[in-house]
Amino acid sequence: MSRSVASGTNALASSIALVLRPRPKGAPTTTRRDFLRELKTELPGALRDLQRGTVAPVDLPQSAIGPGIGLFSKYSGVLENDGKKMTVRSALQVINEILDEVLSEQEGDYDADTRFALAWFRSYGFDTEAYGHADSLARARNTSVDHLHRAGILHSGQGNVHLHSPEELHDVDTARGENYNPAEDDETSAWETVIHLAKALEYEDGVEAAGRLLALVPASIDRDLCKQLAFLLFQISEQRGEPKTALLFNQLGTAWNDIEQAARHAPGPDENTDSTGTSALF
Repeated sequence: MSRSVASGTNALASSIALVLRPRPKGAPTTTRRDFLRELKTELPGALRDLQRGTVAPVDLPQSAIGPGIGLFSKYSGVLENDGKKMTVRSALQVINEILDEVLSEQEGDYDADTRFALAWFRSYGFDTEAYGHADSLARARNTSVDHLHRAGILHSGQGNVHLHSPEELHDVDTARGENYNPAEDDETSAWETVIHLAKALEYEDGVEAAGRLLALVPASIDRDLCKQLAFLLFQISEQRGEPKTALLFNQLGTAWNDIEQAARHAPGPDENTDSTGTSALF
C-alpha cells in the first residue's frame, strides 16, 4: 500500500509486509545453476504482479527480494560450485542481477519507436547528441529519425537530436496553447503515452489530468506495458545518476493505479468533442 514519503528521508514509498513460514524438515539442497534457472523462470511473473500492484518503482528492488528469497529459503542449502552453501548476501546479489536482466528483457515487448527511445535514453537521457548516433540506433530498430521527429518523440535539427522531456513538452504545449491528444495521433507509442502522462502528472492537474489523458489513449497501446515502462525509466534514471528524472517516473509509477481509476471516469475518444466537433481534451 502506498504512503507519502518525507522529503530527504530514505523511507520506503510503499508499506511492505514480510510473511514467514517454517521450512519443512528434510528440505532438499540445490545447485547454484538450478537456483539461477528457477529464478529466471519464476521472477518475471512475480515482477509483473508487483508492477501491476501498488508497489512504487523506487521500492521494486526491495519488493523483488520476497519472491527471490522465497525460492532460496525453500532449500536447506544452495550449493556453490565449490560445494559450500550460498550465503544470504550472495543470494541477494544474484536476485538483484536477475531483476536487472528481467527488466531489460521487458524492452523486447515494446514497439520499435519505444525501443529506440529506451536505448537512446539509457545512453543519453534527455541530452542532445549527434544525429549520426540516432540514425544508426534508429536503423537498428527498424525505424528512422525523420519518423521519430514527426511522431513527436524527439527533436532533430542542425545535426543534433534529443528526446522530448516531459518539461519540454509542457513548455511547448503552453506556448502553443494546446494539449496533446493521443486519440488524434496516428503514430502514438508506449513511449509517448508515458512521457505525456509524466508531463500531465507533474506540470498540469496531477492525477486528474493524467487520467483524462489516459482515457484517450487508443486500445492498441497496452497500459500494463506503459506502467512497466515507467518502472524501467525510473531504474535507468537511477543508474544514470539523475535523481530529478528518477523522481518524476517514480511518481508516475506510484500514482498509476489512481490514474487508471481517474481514466475510468473521464471522457473517452468518442465522447471528448464539443458541439463543433473540435477536440476538447482540457
